[in-house]
Amino acid sequence: MRKMFFGSLILLTLLTFFLMWYFQFVQFKFGYFILGLLLVLFAIGIYDITQKKHAILRNFPVIGHFRYLLEKISPEIQQYFIETNTDGTPFSRNIRSLVYRRAKGVNDTHPFGTQKDIGGEDYMALRHSIYAIHNMEEDPRVMIGNEQCKQPYSSSIFNISAMSFGSLSSNAVKALNIGARKGGFSHNTGEGGISTHHRQGGDLVWQIGTGYFGCRDEHGNFDPEKFREKANWPEVKMIEIKISQGAKPGHGGVLPGAKNTEEIAEIRGVVKGTTILSPPAHSAFSSPSELMDFISKLRDLSGGKPVGFKLCVGRTEEFTAICKEMVAKKVYPDFITIDGAEGGTGAAPLEFSDSVGLPLEPALIFVRTSLEKFQIRDKIKIIASGKAISAFAIIKNIAIGADLCNSARGFMFSVGCIQALRCNTNECPTGVATQKANLVGGLVISDKSERVYKFHKNTVHAVQELLGASGHKHTSELSAHDLVKGDEMIKLANRYLPDSVNTQV
Repeated sequence: MRKMFFGSLILLTLLTFFLMWYFQFVQFKFGYFILGLLLVLFAIGIYDITQKKHAILRNFPVIGHFRYLLEKISPEIQQYFIETNTDGTPFSRNIRSLVYRRAKGVNDTHPFGTQKDIGGEDYMALRHSIYAIHNMEEDPRVMIGNEQCKQPYSSSIFNISAMSFGSLSSNAVKALNIGARKGGFSHNTGEGGISTHHRQGGDLVWQIGTGYFGCRDEHGNFDPEKFREKANWPEVKMIEIKISQGAKPGHGGVLPGAKNTEEIAEIRGVVKGTTILSPPAHSAFSSPSELMDFISKLRDLSGGKPVGFKLCVGRTEEFTAICKEMVAKKVYPDFITIDGAEGGTGAAPLEFSDSVGLPLEPALIFVRTSLEKFQIRDKIKIIASGKAISAFAIIKNIAIGADLCNSARGFMFSVGCIQALRCNTNECPTGVATQKANLVGGLVISDKSERVYKFHKNTVHAVQELLGASGHKHTSELSAHDLVKGDEMIKLANRYLPDSVNTQV
């Protein structure tokens, strides 16, 4: 191929000289342009065959660059020209379009019937009632906080899941928080700490990860006094201890160095420009007993605000041990957030994204069943986090065990995300998941915050319509019996669970 390339260049050069002589192209200066172009191609070819990094370019000089160009834009080619309305991943075009329409407040109806295979094994639907009701309550609330909590929080059934400033841009964080303020729902900070961009008046759930960003000492350990200061800010409504997350359970958070700006480094207490790998486990506790002590400590330091923990379920016996310790110590978290293995908004090794952790549905069923067997379900609210974007996804999650839902990627779509799959490169074209000022500037906060508000409002309204269709007034009335194949799903989920749960303490 290399011989063919240089032979072709030589022939083209000779042909150009002949044409310049025969047609006198030189007087139009067109021949010089052709010669210049050939010279550039010749230089690129020399570079390609002498470099030792890319075998493709050594074997196919110049034209080999087209392979890398196509690879660079392959997500766009896949999304815009190949995938159908229903088979895109991780979210189909139909789902993305639904979010965009609801965020803009335009017609969100769908024409000409379903495009889903409703005869397939995975089909699930709501069992509606012939005695449907008109449900007027626009935003059903759930009170989070048991008898050990002094400042319970009235939560929406649909809230913004954990996404850190650093993973998201400053404008995206501001737009999310302003939308949350207007809509009366909560905004989880993610493990990156509370930035000034989070403090736009919206309710915050402060997530404490293994890096203790925002409440760490110089050695990276938990600092009680730094925590106390921020936890008592009025906008901080709840505290969430992140044990693990769906995208990379057991791995710890990842902030690529390209996203670690001076501002982010100052907020997190780390070195600018370095890739930040949070530890895979907490240093403040290493057993169920110590976890209960840490929950009590955070509750006291925060003035009695709701404290819970988030995890992606893996070894079910470990969660059972936590339940036993709750009963033994009589210390109960106010909520538990369950992240499914299908979750994930940021950077994660492919093996962790694809092959670690339980999916959300069996995990929800297991956690709900475990809390019921230990007779502590009434003390602890369950939050489902993992691909909850549509009203039916919220209904389904609540029916099988949750009290409310969080969504990360749904709200990313509402501020303009197009699923470009560049979250981990700092090259997000919409300014949502990047720290590049020229890209961030394209995201207009006033417009996108309104879309966040409308997406939440219209989605919750759709939940209310589905509730009315099923004859219910509140999401708390839902159960797996309201779902087509709901009972079968519970039986199927049992394959992930231990044969029995020993509730003896």
